[in-house]
Amino acid sequence: MSEDKSFIAVVEDDPEIGALVTGLLKREGFEAELCRDAAAFDRLRDRRRIDLAILDLMLPGEDGLSICRRLRAEDEIPILMVTAKAEDVDRIVGLEIGADDYLAKPFNPRELLARARSILRRTRGAHRVATIVARADRWSFAGMTLDAGARTLTGSDGKDIPLTGAEFDMLAAFVTHPQRVLSRDQLLDWTRGRDANPFDRSVDVMVGKVRRQLSLDPNGGDLIKTVRGGGYLFTVPVDRT
Repeated sequence: MSEDKSFIAVVEDDPEIGALVTGLLKREGFEAELCRDAAAFDRLRDRRRIDLAILDLMLPGEDGLSICRRLRAEDEIPILMVTAKAEDVDRIVGLEIGADDYLAKPFNPRELLARARSILRRTRGAHRVATIVARADRWSFAGMTLDAGARTLTGSDGKDIPLTGAEFDMLAAFVTHPQRVLSRDQLLDWTRGRDANPFDRSVDVMVGKVRRQLSLDPNGGDLIKTVRGGGYLFTVPVDRT
């Protein structure tokens, strides 16, 4: 997804600051919508996918820390926490419960943009795959079924094929982008997200592990092919069920 299609929710009860931030984001090519409290934010989440939440700490009703904690239990929406409280304890608590970055008021609008763009670059791919996995219950390919809800892989003989959490995420990246050459960087972003290191070669190791697990099924050989100089290709069509 290109940056100018990113949708950002601004959760801010101060109407002037909210209008300033949403106006700035829109001028920079983002889509943005202002939410004055947690209830409005939840209604927005129900009707569309959010790529980044710019979340004020001090809100009427449910505060930003509570929203952040709840989001991390329910969702993978990246979070930039913004607050007038500049004490280290608030910043540390916010980051410990899952905020991706923290910015104290008053802030330079260009710094807010820079931090928002940085978070989107780090998290965009992983959030997209996580959202797809959350939306689609199951995928079928080569007689096998990948179940997102149960996070299981069932073979063509009806028996479960064991997958670790990391192996499941890698296979989910492939089945949601079948018959396309996927680069190592794409797979790294989609499976590691905010923890990704641009020099990390663990993608090759994890692809090898997924191949070994797929090979436990009679139909599982050669489902993932290496494309020289390109990355990897999931060779078979996939159906959502």
